[in-house]
Amino acid sequence: MRAVEITKPGGAEVLKPADRPKPAPKDGEILVKVAAAGVNRPDILQRMGNYPVPPGASDIPGLEIAGEIVGTGEKICALVAGGGYAEYCVVPQAQALPVPRGLTMVQAASLPETFFTVWSNVYDRARLAPGETLLVQGGSSGIGVTAIQMARAMGNRVFATAGSDEKCAACVRLGAERAINYRTQDFEKEILAATGGKGVNVILDMVGGDYVPRELKCLADDGRLVFIAYLRGPKTELNIDAVMRRRLTITGSTLRPRPVEFKGAIARNLREKIWPLIEAGKIKPEIYKTFPLEQAAEAHRLMESSQHIGKIILTV
Repeated sequence: MRAVEITKPGGAEVLKPADRPKPAPKDGEILVKVAAAGVNRPDILQRMGNYPVPPGASDIPGLEIAGEIVGTGEKICALVAGGGYAEYCVVPQAQALPVPRGLTMVQAASLPETFFTVWSNVYDRARLAPGETLLVQGGSSGIGVTAIQMARAMGNRVFATAGSDEKCAACVRLGAERAINYRTQDFEKEILAATGGKGVNVILDMVGGDYVPRELKCLADDGRLVFIAYLRGPKTELNIDAVMRRRLTITGSTLRPRPVEFKGAIARNLREKIWPLIEAGKIKPEIYKTFPLEQAAEAHRLMESSQHIGKIILTV
């Protein structure tokens, strides 16, 4: 089968087309003929040698796909632990979801990684409740556009940050009540002003570093800060007194190494609570650009430029 492999740790140029054996499914797995695969930040980290492949997973990058189950023709999209940048991919059956009615394969391939991540962190870990407020850092990213739309469709007030006026406008179009340009505005002051000084209940953060002290000031009492990445570094200063006095919760997670049973539970929640919202048009995939599989290096360069709004997809 055709695939794209990481020839050695490094820049986008280390991604090379290759011929690989077609994988064979084990018990509880299905073989999928891939039509499209999403490109995500963890793929870049893996390419650079900074995100180890979990034991037993394919070394081929790619964490989400859409395609047809070999033998049945059923159209599905799925979260995978690796192997997405290829013509065929093995998928744990519990992590597969039907392609929502009305969506193309490219649109379906944009769903699993960000939807699983947002649900697991915003709703399962941070327990965002009806009527509460959410701040999404990096609102124009793949994770960001998913979090904004999901929370808005679930009835929450949503705020977002982004790095340009164009990206802020996209966040508002997708459902954010207010989007803050972090290059020209102080998000801490803007959030407190927008919430009458109360702050937000939950912050979804992929920035870390020196953002953390400012984020704690943006949180309402009993607020929750949940990390899914740390683009500005993993270390920060922490005011423990504020955490204690205001009963703040700081948490975070990575999804890739979690067991199939854990991911299967997320899949069931998504199918029950989120898939109907997608099929009703209340949540829409935001695709920025597609590339043929063999141009995966170009897709990575685009993602690293941070010029995109929404998802980047490879077509197979």
